[in-house]
Amino acid sequence: MAAGGNEADRAWVAQLRKGLVELLVLAVLRREEVYGYQLLQRLAELDGLALSESTLYPVLARLAADQLVAVRQEPSPTGPPRRYYRLTRAGQKRLDEMLAHWRQMNGSIEILAGSTEPRP
Repeated sequence: MAAGGNEADRAWVAQLRKGLVELLVLAVLRREEVYGYQLLQRLAELDGLALSESTLYPVLARLAADQLVAVRQEPSPTGPPRRYYRLTRAGQKRLDEMLAHWRQMNGSIEILAGSTEPRP
């Protein structure tokens, strides 16, 4: 994120990220099964994609209810049992649709911003 500006000036960044949470979660799960904290860590490793637990866990619950992710529970070496999440076939299909739409939108934004020329 660019330096400078106050919180109100950067509120749009939080809103943009919030709109992408489902896409981000499904994209991480495409590669591997993870428990919630691991998912937070994977996203935090990439610039601008860190999420809070209060943002992530309601989305995971909704994705599980919609059968886009499967959940299994295992004992943890420390603390409460861990809930592991993995992509279902329906989740893979949703991710593919979301990525296609994202790529189309991104291309259009690049054209509007003057970074690329419109396709004939």
